[in-house]
Amino acid sequence: MIGEIKPYDHDHENEVTLFAVTNFRNQQRKFGIKTDDRRKHIYILGKTGMGKTTLVENLVLSDIYAGHGLCYIDPHGDTAQKILDFIPAHRINDVVYLNPGDVEHPIGFNILEVKDERQKHLIASGLMGVFKKIWPDVWSARMEYILMNTILALLDAPGSSLLGITRILVDEEYRKRVVSLIQDPVVKTFWVKEFFSWQDKYRTEAIAPVQNKVGQFLSSGIIRNVVAQVKSTIDLRDIMDSRKIFLVNLSKGLIGEENMRLLGGMIITKLQMSVMERVDTPEHLRQDFYLYVDEFQNFANESFASILSEARKYRLNLTVAHQYIEQLDEVTCAAVFGNVGTIIAFRVGAADADAMEKEFMPVFIPEDLVNLRKFDIYLKLMIDGAASEPFSATTMPPIGNPTGSEEKVIRVSRERYSRPRATIEDKIVRWSGLSPGEDQENDAENDIVSAAKELGVSSTDLKDLQEKSPYIKESPKSETKKKKEASFQIPCSVCGEIQKLTFEPDWSKPWFCKEHLELRGKIPLTELKPVQPQPASTVDETKSQEAVTPPMKKILPKTPSSTGDEPKRQSKKKSARRDDRQRTNQREQSRPAMASLPSIRDSAPVLLEEKDSGVSLSALVPRSETKMGDERKEDSKKISVESIKQSESEQNKKEEKPDQSHKGTTDAADFDNSAPSNDQKDKPDQGPKQIKPGEVVKF
Repeated sequence: MIGEIKPYDHDHENEVTLFAVTNFRNQQRKFGIKTDDRRKHIYILGKTGMGKTTLVENLVLSDIYAGHGLCYIDPHGDTAQKILDFIPAHRINDVVYLNPGDVEHPIGFNILEVKDERQKHLIASGLMGVFKKIWPDVWSARMEYILMNTILALLDAPGSSLLGITRILVDEEYRKRVVSLIQDPVVKTFWVKEFFSWQDKYRTEAIAPVQNKVGQFLSSGIIRNVVAQVKSTIDLRDIMDSRKIFLVNLSKGLIGEENMRLLGGMIITKLQMSVMERVDTPEHLRQDFYLYVDEFQNFANESFASILSEARKYRLNLTVAHQYIEQLDEVTCAAVFGNVGTIIAFRVGAADADAMEKEFMPVFIPEDLVNLRKFDIYLKLMIDGAASEPFSATTMPPIGNPTGSEEKVIRVSRERYSRPRATIEDKIVRWSGLSPGEDQENDAENDIVSAAKELGVSSTDLKDLQEKSPYIKESPKSETKKKKEASFQIPCSVCGEIQKLTFEPDWSKPWFCKEHLELRGKIPLTELKPVQPQPASTVDETKSQEAVTPPMKKILPKTPSSTGDEPKRQSKKKSARRDDRQRTNQREQSRPAMASLPSIRDSAPVLLEEKDSGVSLSALVPRSETKMGDERKEDSKKISVESIKQSESEQNKKEEKPDQSHKGTTDAADFDNSAPSNDQKDKPDQGPKQIKPGEVVKF
């Protein structure tokens, strides 16, 4: 809401603002600068600690006491806070104090809030100039192209803020909503056709610099709560027309140097836009508004050059101060010396002295500029529209009288222009879609009651806890996932114990149970039992297997569960039973030859390769007593028969009592190739005997 415009004071045209005392030949006379001459701007240069800040303070307080409107941007914060204590009682209500460090009472400043459609491109260009100055190391043509179209799109969407820059690039739903509101056909074509046609990899690479830099700026809660408010709580046009006092505290120690430069640059850009709006007011009715910028090299962008060259006719009078010329780029430096009317120089360095010699010659030479005392100045003063001859002077001491109004000024400014932090953060969370909106408040209340019951606490305590953390409005609803069932089973390569797994193991490698895990890597692969892919069986299948399985740990071939393989499964079972009967007959015939049982190396090998399929057991057969003593030394690195017997015995104790009716269990002595059966006589010699699938050996 624009306040009432105060009547223009024609008498202040001849008003003189005092700021220094002449020191030529000990003739000390106070002097100052007229209002019309101040419209040509003032430029102050000098080393740190020479008195620049004191001079600026005196000019600011002179304007406050005279009833003028002004804006003072302080990158250090000390001077802005100090001025609060010098505000006279009749001007307390005119003060607007913007301090991002006041985190509990942030003032809203949305640079994307536009009243005049014609200013959209001016705001976009000014904002791009701020970004370009702050991020020269990552700036590129592609980044500028994407960022410009992003800002122009958000300017067409009501209720947008700087938070939308990063969201529109990654949130498809939000992007569609914004694109539907774009009025500029060129900008809309970019988003509908060009941006949409980019491949994901290229798009991610293109938007990364924008997300990185803008995201860093918005990641600070101090800055975000100021620039993310959709509706600005301050109106710069109203501040200028109503002669208000706008003090901006951009302390580097509170918000960081980069954030200070970005926020200060945005404020200056917005001031320029507000000044341009004065075109609808006759020139003789425009109020003079004074802009003071200390250490202005931090904010010197294209807007400054425009203000210096064009803002005079809109009654925006600029006073800037900094330490040395090299802090400015060529464009800004040329604009300063080409448009500034009054130049004030404190002690400077040798390089700056050479540059300033052109302005002060022939009266002063570089040696004079580098040898000035503290508070002494050389200046060229604008007098009635003409630059005077250079002369020397001494700045005035502080002119203000403390009134003790600091706390009252801050309190009044908070009440009028700030909003509670919790309210702002709640709106940001709702805008980002991370918490329920206003139409879901009843559902959220019910969720709080339900959550309190589950946690065993009162709903009041839980609600109080949520209010202390405004970003967490409700606990996330997590889906209860069912425990994943075992789909694979694998035998231990030592004892054969079945292990059930929820993932598919590497069947080409040996597997160890918990009891034999320490033997991993100590047993040769040739002495380990092979593993076979076996999906986890159902309860009924497990029971049917236990009915035909001997008590010793075995590996039974697992058939697929699909109905299409049922004939093959039945055929394998019949073949296994037939082989069982044949081996039983062979062992019955070979019992008398048990005493001549040869050693493992002389008899058929019972170790199968790792990838052999359909094997029930692969174990070491006891060697004959006659060769056991000799081979014990040779096989010292292998696992002994007694250790295998002991591990098998321990495992049998854990199992249920074996089925005595099962005929597939025999002793180790049943293995003898000295007495083949009648069926084997007709078959050719196939070399060492191999253990077939389903064959069982018990020690």
